[in-house]
Amino acid sequence: MINSFSQYLVEEERVVYFTFGRMNPPTTGHGKLLDVLSKKAGRNPYRIYLSQTADKKKNPLSYSDKVKHTRKMFSKHGRSIMINKTVKTAIDAMTALYNEGFRKVVFVVGSDRVREFDVLLNKYNGKKSRHGFYNFKSIDIISAGARDPDAEGVEGMSASKQRDNASKNDFTSFAQGLPRGMSNNDSRRLFNDVRTGMGLKEQSDFKRHIQLDSVSETREKFVSGNLFELGESVIVKKTDEVGTITVLGSNYVIVETADRKTRQWLDAVEKIEEEYSPQKHEEGTPAAAAYAKKMTPGEQTEEGKGLWHNIHKKRKEGRPMRKPGSKGAPTKQDFKDASEATDYMSQAKDIISKDRADIAKDKQADKIKHDRILDRARRSRMLKKNRGINT
Repeated sequence: MINSFSQYLVEEERVVYFTFGRMNPPTTGHGKLLDVLSKKAGRNPYRIYLSQTADKKKNPLSYSDKVKHTRKMFSKHGRSIMINKTVKTAIDAMTALYNEGFRKVVFVVGSDRVREFDVLLNKYNGKKSRHGFYNFKSIDIISAGARDPDAEGVEGMSASKQRDNASKNDFTSFAQGLPRGMSNNDSRRLFNDVRTGMGLKEQSDFKRHIQLDSVSETREKFVSGNLFELGESVIVKKTDEVGTITVLGSNYVIVETADRKTRQWLDAVEKIEEEYSPQKHEEGTPAAAAYAKKMTPGEQTEEGKGLWHNIHKKRKEGRPMRKPGSKGAPTKQDFKDASEATDYMSQAKDIISKDRADIAKDKQADKIKHDRILDRARRSRMLKKNRGINT
């Protein structure tokens, strides 16, 4: 009721800006709409009304949950997000605003719905019906400068995409549609409220997986466990040594050979899928040459260079080895014998090396001893000469 002329003037000039939307669930797209609403309103008051429809398919959040989450997501607009259970449509919002005393109204909406609401809201202006009554001096419908984030399909990919992410239990993608300032706990709570509203089980294990670009096919196989296994026999390409994998690192393996352990990159070793062997005997022997011919039938073994030379040469040329179990292919016993032969050769080399070191040490000791004897003899002769003794 207007009690004075001054109050009448105030009532005549009062203008309010508002928007109405489902925001089910609220997203960054809705945040942009609210920012535009606030900017357009300037110093004038603005109101944000949310729909109260709830269903499992398109409106999983209840009215109270929706208001709660929207106020947390867009805290700077929190005071303008209204709780009014009588406002269920945009027309109900118009009636509520008129009853507050506003006589000019501006409705901010997605660009694709401007014409629709311009016709609808002006149609009932000054007409009393079941929604109540409002009679605004002016009704303006302006665009937020973007498509409606509540629309379905491609037009409303923000809200519909979020519901799809929740139904697929994809929290990582869901979180990307939320404001950066929203806490992780609030994000999880919103995610679970949407899932609960869709009749789905709440999620308790949240992992934000980041998909990195593939480094290489070899690396991907290794990470997935399809490249090497612990205890598997491999060949070190650079030295042609046969070893066993004892450690699987992040992008490397530890290979134990006959006399040492080395760290090798993934592409520096090769699986022994073809089961070929360095032979039981020392390289360069007739037995080794015969065995090499068995491994590479129809090919000549280069004289004196041994089995490993021929195998290495064949691999460099890109020619395949014999398949496991095929005729002429070495067996597991052959691998064992080859390892024993390698151990024997390694031990023999160590013994020879030690013997040579001992001999050199003895020679050095003898030289020192001989030099000392000569020094004593020279000193003795010098003393006698100084004393006048004729030698």
